[in-house]
Amino acid sequence: MGAASTPSADPHIPVLLRPLLEAVAPVGGVWLDGTLGAGGYTRGLLEAGAEQVIGVDQDPLALEMAKSWADDRVTLVAGNFAKLDTYAENLDGIVLDLGVSSMQLDQAERGFSFMKDGPLDMRMAQDGPSAADLIATLSEAEIANVLFLYGEERASRRIAKAIVKARAAAPITTTLELADLIAGQLPRSKPGQSHPATRSFQAIRIAVNGEYDALYQGLMASERALKPGGKLAVVTFHSTEDRMVKRFLQMRAGTTGNANRYAPEAEQETPAFTLKSRKAIGPDAQELEENPRSRSAKLRVAIRSDAPADVAGETLAPRDIGMPTLGKG
Repeated sequence: MGAASTPSADPHIPVLLRPLLEAVAPVGGVWLDGTLGAGGYTRGLLEAGAEQVIGVDQDPLALEMAKSWADDRVTLVAGNFAKLDTYAENLDGIVLDLGVSSMQLDQAERGFSFMKDGPLDMRMAQDGPSAADLIATLSEAEIANVLFLYGEERASRRIAKAIVKARAAAPITTTLELADLIAGQLPRSKPGQSHPATRSFQAIRIAVNGEYDALYQGLMASERALKPGGKLAVVTFHSTEDRMVKRFLQMRAGTTGNANRYAPEAEQETPAFTLKSRKAIGPDAQELEENPRSRSAKLRVAIRSDAPADVAGETLAPRDIGMPTLGKG
């Protein structure tokens, strides 16, 4: 891979930072930022009173950039937040900002954006199979499943058929090539609507990076890593992520019924979390004006109790919190 271009000089604006800090106040002790990115949440936590922040990111560029601003209160860790309980324990708080970062979208060579031409990559950790590899090797049925289950794309079968037909003639290797192919299978978008390739690119990125499994593992790891009274704050950007977080917190807070509706009613165990609010927190008018990216963002916050953690996933399986599972094509 060639040298990466310099990210945009425009500062990354952390979404829902102000309401997040208000929801987890007072801030103190040791926190873990599981999606360090450009460092917006980490710096916000430090300014709000955190004594130490462990910044975790699987993107080597994010960690390299952090060296220019991180001081001795910040510990940088190369890794995935799915394993956050192996990086720290007895934490006072954990913040997770899901999805792709603005700086990743800004770099055409990372292959995340359908608005800029670049190699069809999408790998956050910059290793393993790329989006081009996925598009080249999955069957038509498997591609359709990825697009529908991970992107809620209703035209998934039509798009998958077009992809398989196109790759038979020549490999699909660039972002604009794929974006144009997808757009050709859908009605032209009207002013104000999202690009036709939005859902498909989201789905492929999630599949390439195993994001849903990482979210499930990260939520379970958060329960193990937080001390009693520790706070968990998660920012999501689309409905499936939010549904998984909401369901996890509801079930571990004891505010919903059994995971299995056919099973006899079990004796209610001591809840592992209490919910800060039953409803998700969204952006206010000021933030929507300052940062349009925040329009689909939702924040959920919960506080850890002193109940034992679900150490090995004995209480909740991925399907119990609504994690989509791909069938075999």
